[in-house]
Parts: sequence; structure tokens; C-alpha cells
Amino acid sequence: MPVQLLKIRKEQSETPLPSHLQKEDLKHLQEGCNHTNKYIQGIVVLSYPLTKLRDGTDFFKIVLQGLDDLCSRINSINILIYGEMAEDCAKILRHGDTFIVTGFKVIKSPTAREDGRHGCHLEVSEEAGSTIYVQTKMLQIILPCSSGKSQYIFSVAPKYVYTPLNQLKDGTIVNLYGVVKFFKPPYVSKGTDYCSVVTLVDPSNAKLTCTLFNGNPDSLPKIYKVGDIVRFHRIKIREYNGQMQGITSGGFASLTFDGTVGAPVVPRTSSKMYTFMDEEHKTIEELRVWAASNISVPGPAAKLSSVQPMLFFDLTCQLIGKAKVDGSSFLLKVWDGTKCPYPTWRVPVEAKDLEGEKVLLHQLRNLMVDILVYDNHVQLAKSLKIGSFLRIYSIHTKQASADNEDVSRIEFHLHGGTCYGRGIRVLPESNPDVKELKAFLESVDLAGSQNMESMSSVELDDTFSGFTDFESYSQRCQQLSVTVLTDHQHLKNTELKTVITSAAPQQYRIRAKLRTYKPQKLHQSVKLHCSKCNSLQEVPDGDEFDFILRQSAITASNPELHNTSWYDSEMWTTQDQKQRNIVIHFIKHVEMLAWPENTLLMVEGGTLKEVWKLAERFKCVIPVRSTEDDLELLDLSAPFLLQGNVKYYGCKQCSAPKPMTCLSSIAAEEQPSWDPTEIAEVLGIVLLQYVFVMRFTLVDGTGALNAYLFDYENFFQIPASKILTSSFLQEKMQMTMNMLCPPGRKLGDLPWLECFIKSYNVRDAMKHQVCYQIFDTTIAGDVL
Repeated sequence: MPVQLLKIRKEQSETPLPSHLQKEDLKHLQEGCNHTNKYIQGIVVLSYPLTKLRDGTDFFKIVLQGLDDLCSRINSINILIYGEMAEDCAKILRHGDTFIVTGFKVIKSPTAREDGRHGCHLEVSEEAGSTIYVQTKMLQIILPCSSGKSQYIFSVAPKYVYTPLNQLKDGTIVNLYGVVKFFKPPYVSKGTDYCSVVTLVDPSNAKLTCTLFNGNPDSLPKIYKVGDIVRFHRIKIREYNGQMQGITSGGFASLTFDGTVGAPVVPRTSSKMYTFMDEEHKTIEELRVWAASNISVPGPAAKLSSVQPMLFFDLTCQLIGKAKVDGSSFLLKVWDGTKCPYPTWRVPVEAKDLEGEKVLLHQLRNLMVDILVYDNHVQLAKSLKIGSFLRIYSIHTKQASADNEDVSRIEFHLHGGTCYGRGIRVLPESNPDVKELKAFLESVDLAGSQNMESMSSVELDDTFSGFTDFESYSQRCQQLSVTVLTDHQHLKNTELKTVITSAAPQQYRIRAKLRTYKPQKLHQSVKLHCSKCNSLQEVPDGDEFDFILRQSAITASNPELHNTSWYDSEMWTTQDQKQRNIVIHFIKHVEMLAWPENTLLMVEGGTLKEVWKLAERFKCVIPVRSTEDDLELLDLSAPFLLQGNVKYYGCKQCSAPKPMTCLSSIAAEEQPSWDPTEIAEVLGIVLLQYVFVMRFTLVDGTGALNAYLFDYENFFQIPASKILTSSFLQEKMQMTMNMLCPPGRKLGDLPWLECFIKSYNVRDAMKHQVCYQIFDTTIAGDVL
């Protein structure tokens, strides 16, 4: 039995370990030594997401802390688990579990110098004859493994307690049932995980919004529509702005059920192991009846035959073809067996770029529609398999006509972002809506559909032969090599002379050349912007920061503020002539032992060089000074936070700094993200954002105007916060500008840029001026 979960009674395991096994101390582990009949025991202090290696093998990594010394980092070791054991361990292991392993391989660790752990790591797999024992206080149930060769012992709770939504308390981890009132399909978060947001209600008349994260989107709740019922196990509750919120915690698991009264009670889950008791059927049925009369459950998804211009709707459909359009958009060709009552827009793509069965694409040309998806939806769209069934949420229909056509056409767009639940979900063939759609699609008369009238020549065989008049289309779509439009595809090109003579405010689509730009020294384009007071300021230089640090070091650290309930303090004395004292306050958290590079610390008395060295080693560093009652931030002329090589500043005018004790609320979280925005909020800081501010002089032969670029990271696809500390990014930005405005080239040789600009009025007591700003435009990927 390679993986066993053991029940604990009076600190002894119910099933003792085999008598021939002897415990091995971590400090005695060496590569090349014989560790047969030995076992390693410790506490799981850190686990990484389950991943797959290039050959498809499952891989799971944990960090084990030796029982002899729970505080020493050198007494911890990396354990690498492969194959089926990795998948099973990822589902059952929890932080704090006692982990025992035999039959392991001892390998020299290539990361020992970086992570400070044991000089070796352990490799564990069923093929190597490894056995894992995990001690738990739960009961056992024995299930056969998929191969049938051995058995795995997994834990099953005899009975779960479910908490009504009106009885949730801050800081607790609970089990609950709820009806979905709103949700966002899984999308890529700002980190590497996928995120899903769901708002739940129940008969207690309370509401709970949950933000769920997982590295695998299939492990998030499989919610298909409002009215679905979910069961969440081990979800953490926290209070924010007076409202309870749910977040994922270790061991989080979910089941989802169709909320339709009378539908089969079949749970949706990606887990191979779950419990669902007979009495829970009654809970599902009661929630279905309650939801039917208490929440607004939408009817069936709209059909293509019923769409209208300027409509937002959900569509259940089958994917027939897909193609890359540009760096920020992607084309999906879908059908649902019905015909749109309006002529539809066809997105031009080269035959080599279009995926899908050509014969079927030709057969369905009069029934399928082109949906253009943008920004954060592109990654998922690329991964979709031809023939899969989809539910696309919040599609937007627009009506527009090309310059050379009298008839207007319907365009289908899935805009970027996740507002209003925008997203794409792949539906399994077992889904009732898919079964109904498949039956309908099989009944469609394809021969009859090919004889339908009102089809334009653009909708016929151009899919395979390319567009005969691509230039006339490009005047409308303008797929240029230097810039890409990320929205507003319905806008027509406007000459600059018309823009200049028109009243503001308005939005325009223009095609022009970049004659010149300012500032020529690109690093000077980076500013700090306050979104609250709309002020701009220069980024302070390092000398100013160093001066503030040295001034704060004059004040001695208050020893009464050392070693509190939420941080530990260490005092270091420098070896220079002044023998200065530097005090480091380490935020207490379980990750401090296992993964100190992912924690936050506060520093008193350090110089600029010393603070930067700490920022290289730890995730977050906050410079502070002592008062009589608490630690406090330095002058806001200095950064309030350092993360990596980025300095974060607060607005002096809008911020109202709070004591550092406010950070304890984040430290109390099970998995704090130490996100700069969250840190700024709890400390009363209005965060200043790094932005690019440039002036472009644009010309098109009819006129010239100055347009301002005010952008965080979209236009150059480079974060403004990182440009000042990266010579590589500075060179990349310079190369981009040399492509847009090549030095020494005549105006006629400059490349064309297509962009959106908006006009706005600027008035003061002396004058009125119309200004222009570039928006929703980005540099094409092939330029970068």
C-alpha cells in the first residue's frame, strides 16, 4: 500500500509502522549511503501545486520539517514525489500533517544554497518502491487504485457540519452549501493561478462572495449557470469592509449540482475522492425549491436566431474553427444549428492560420458566426479543441458596415476583462444542455442551409482562398504590423484634419505616422500617478531615499516594540566604525520557517545598500522607525515598500498613514499574498502607479496633432514599474520606438500606426485647449 492515511488515537497511529523500519535522522542523510529499511518523519510545512513534467508524469513537491528541531531551516528537506503517488498526495496532504516515507532515493539538492535547506532532497515514486504514511485524526476507508494492483487508504469524515451563510465568522474555516447568484468562469489571475469568483445565497437571506484560486482551472468549481448549487468544504472566511468573504484554504474542495428542480442529483467535481451522503440529496432538493422562487434564474442561453444588435447574451455552441488574428485577439467560429437573422461579419484570416476541418467549415458557412475574443480570454481560446461544446458568457453584438458596403453586419465580440461574468467554459458531453444541442445539431438540414439567401460573397469560399479585396477590408480592420487595436472595431478611420476641426470630447480611429516624440530619453517618460487626486510626479532618485534612511537611523529603536505577538525582532550591529544597530522585524507566519523568501519584514536603521540586500533576499521589505507606541512608516518621499527591485510610493496628499499594527490583519491570513495594493490599503496609503507619459506628434497628410500617451503597461507591453531597473527592458523600449519612428528616415518611409485617440477639453482661467490621448492600442507582437 504505497500511500496510507493513518488514524491517530492518543498520539499513537492506529496502524503501527512495520517493525523492521528504523527512523533516520535528517542530519544523517547522505547521497550514496544505504537507507534501506529506514524511514524519514517530519511535519509538512509547505507544498507546491501539482504539476506535470514534459513527459506527462505528475509531480508534487513538499517541504518536510524534522521533528527534532522545528525552527531550524537546515532541518528541513525538499521531497519530490512522482507519478500516481504525486496526484494522490496532492489531494490528501495538508500543512501540519505528519509525513513518513520509506523506499526513498537521496539525491544532492541543486537548490540547497538558494533555499538554505538540507544539502540533499528525497525522490519518491511507486516505481522506486516507496511507501508514504500520513498521520491524520480522521477515519479510514479503503479504495482500490485505478490499476487494481494495490490499495490506497484515504480519509473520510463520518459527518460534516454545514454552516448557514448568516452564521459565518471571520477567521473560521467552514463547510457550506449555497445557490449561485453570480459567477465568473475561471480566468488567469495576475499571478500564475487561475481565479474564479462566485456569489452565493441561501435561505438564511445572507450573501457570500468567494474568490477561489488554483493552478489548475479544472480544480475550480464547475459552475455553468446562475442557479447551480455548490457545496464547499474547508473554505476560509474573512471579513472585509464589513462583509464576509470566502477564500480558498488548504484542503478546499467543491461539488456542483444542477439547480433545476427535478434534474438528476449528479455532482460535478474533478476530484476522484469525495463523500456525498444520502441525506444530502434532501439538502439539494430543498435548495432547488427555495431558489426557484427566491432568485432570478435565467432561462436557456440565447440562440443565434434570436440575437439583436447591441445585445449582451450567453451562447451555448460548438466550436468549428479557430485562428489567431493579432496579438490581443483570437477568432472562434461557432454554430448552434440556428441562423442569425442579420448578415454577419467575417474576420479575414489566412488559410494557413485557420484550424478546423475545411469541408465542415464550408458546409456550415451559412450557419456559423465569427466571435472575436480579446485580451485575457485569448489564452483559453487558443487551448480550445475543435468540436468541443462551449458556453460563452456575455457576448456583445455590434452593428456596423464597411466603407465599401451598403448593408450593415452583426459583429460578435467577447471583450477583455471579467465584468458581468465574461468568459468561456468548456461543457462536458454529459451536460444536459450539450445533449440537447447535439441532438438538435444532428437534425439540421445542412443541404437546405446552403441554399439560404442573403449571403454576401464575403461569406462564401473566402475562408480557404483568402480575401480577394484584402486592402479594402484592411481600411476597416487595419491589421498593421506595428500597432494593434484592442477594442472598438466598429469605428471608422478619421482623417486628422477632421479630428482637429471637431468639437471635444470624442473618440476617433486614425491611421497616421509618428513624426517625433518626447521625451527622447525614454527613462524620463516614467512618472508616478495618483488615481485619486490625478497628480503626476517624478520618480525620486536613490540619493533622496538614502538621505531619508540615514536621517531615520539617528532615532534609536524602541526596545519595547521588539518581539510582539505578530512579529519577531533581531538586532544586528554593523562592523563599521560607527557600529550602527539595525533591527529587523520578521512577520510571524508558518511560511517563515519553510519559505522565508516569501515573507515580509520591517527594517529600522538600515542604509540604502543594506535595505536593497534585504529586498533581494525577502519578498517584501518595509522601512520603518520607532515611536513611543508603535512602528511607523518613514516620510512618504521615500518608498513605503520594496518588492524585488521595485519601489512603491504613496501619495503624500491623499494618504493617511496608519500604525504598522494594521499589517497584523494580513499576517493572520493562512496564505498572505503580500500584494502591494493590499498592503497599501491596510496602511492607509494611496498607492502611486508607475506610468508612461509621452507626447507623440502624429501626421497623416491631411494634418498633424500632438497626442499624449498615458499608459501603465498595455501600449509597450512592458510594466512601467520595471523599466527603470532593467537595462534589457530599456533597450527593448528603445528598439520599439526606433521601429515606430526610425531615426534619420524621411516621413514617407515611416511605418503607419493605427490607434484610437480621444479628444478632451482643458480649461483654466486664461485659456481653453483641446487635447488628445491615445487609448486601447498596443504594439504588435511581431514588432516586440
